Amino acid sequence: MNRARELDQRAFDAVAAAKLPGLEYVLPRLSRIANHSVLWGGVAGTLALTRRPRMRRAALRGAIAIGLASPLANIVGKQAFRRPRPLIELFTHPARPRVTRAGVTLIPSIRSPWRLPTSPSFPSGHSASAAAFATAVAMEAPAAVAVPVGVTAAAVAFSRIYTGAHYPGDVLAGLALGTVAGLGTRLLWPTLPGPASSRWSKPVETVRGITEDGKGVVMVVNPGAGANAGGRDLTRALKERLPAAEIIEAGGDLETTLKDAAGRAAVLGACGGDGTIRAAAAAALDHRVPLLVIPGGTLNHFARALGIETVADAIAAYRTGCVARVDVGRAGAEIFLNTASFGAYTELVQRRERLEGRLGKWPALAVAAVRVLRHTEPADVYVDGHRRRVWFAFIGNGRYGARGVTPTWRARLDDGVLDIRLIGARRHISRTRAVAALLVGHLRLVPDYSAWSAGKLELRGADGPLRLTRDGEVGAAEGTVTVTKDPAALAVFVPPATAAASAKATTGRIH
Repeated sequence: MNRARELDQRAFDAVAAAKLPGLEYVLPRLSRIANHSVLWGGVAGTLALTRRPRMRRAALRGAIAIGLASPLANIVGKQAFRRPRPLIELFTHPARPRVTRAGVTLIPSIRSPWRLPTSPSFPSGHSASAAAFATAVAMEAPAAVAVPVGVTAAAVAFSRIYTGAHYPGDVLAGLALGTVAGLGTRLLWPTLPGPASSRWSKPVETVRGITEDGKGVVMVVNPGAGANAGGRDLTRALKERLPAAEIIEAGGDLETTLKDAAGRAAVLGACGGDGTIRAAAAAALDHRVPLLVIPGGTLNHFARALGIETVADAIAAYRTGCVARVDVGRAGAEIFLNTASFGAYTELVQRRERLEGRLGKWPALAVAAVRVLRHTEPADVYVDGHRRRVWFAFIGNGRYGARGVTPTWRARLDDGVLDIRLIGARRHISRTRAVAALLVGHLRLVPDYSAWSAGKLELRGADGPLRLTRDGEVGAAEGTVTVTKDPAALAVFVPPATAAASAKATTGRIH
């Protein structure tokens, strides 16, 4: 123990006596900005303002990680060990000399013009928060974001030694604690896996006649979809990248526009949200052409499952020429690519969409869930011939990996099954409990929750038409509705990384 403290002291002395031109001004101020995690709050806010799902997830996971690491370091750790700060120990400990072996007077406080803390030193709370935030961001964000955040976190940790606030051992302990806290967020909120395509069993095919300028592509842009509202910039960007493509801004009947476009296209492109992509998929199936998906909506679940998050990802997928075949769900005459649902979830979707522009996705979902369960009655539905009272019902096009009534990711898009999850109303459950289970995802705690997989499901409203939502689009279905699958029916472009991940893929041709 004494040996470890001696090594710690020597390392501290070496850093305190170091001359780092250019950093003597930066490091103390960086240390100051990191007080109370102000620095990380600013970074998280910047990531959230990008409106990109991965960046928002990184910001939220980082905030959760700091929420775990900071109390562990500052409350539990410091109170358990109560090690004095280096400067306090330097000037108050009778056995501690004020001069280092190199003959340099050890007064690193001149590097920190602000008052140094007097709380216990072990472990470093700043370092714990920095490591927690950087670890969490690295699990969600691309390297272009994660690396600068990690470098900044390392600089903050080093600054705590350089300014005399902590011994190196304190900082190392803080970094270890923060890393564990960052990784521990996965227990509360699992990270998204990679694109669903990495495990597809169907062969990746190659489209003939792909050109750099997009000749033969007919692209339909829905300017009213989520992120595209009023956005002519996106249309202009597509024209610059694919100058020979025909690009249409849908003005009136979107489905008719898509059908006309598919009829003369070698490749049908669609830019919009999941509802737009669903309509485009129907047109592509009717005319047997491959579909190029460009995310332009609020959530873009299907595009993200393909590994396409930006326009650049979509263009790269097109120019590579690789497509994969994915299952298509059918609910009566209508198709769906992600989910179909009924019960109060239909109203939940409508209320959330009205609120999310002002509140954001998750706050809007919480408010909508409370309002729905306060004012809505369960739906009476025949499910495979059995009458049930249902609060929420989810039917996934393929197995979804996350728990909850509305999970958001899949490992495969060609497994041939429907993922069915119901919250029934046979037993009394409090509205608060139902909302909490819906938002958190631990639906097995609800007494009347059931989940199973099947190739087909038959539904019929007990008291009239069944209100059914397909990929966020709400409609009414008369009589019995058969929900089933068209296996590997739709050809969609996939990014180069997605195609490369299919190790057993074989090469074919679409004629």
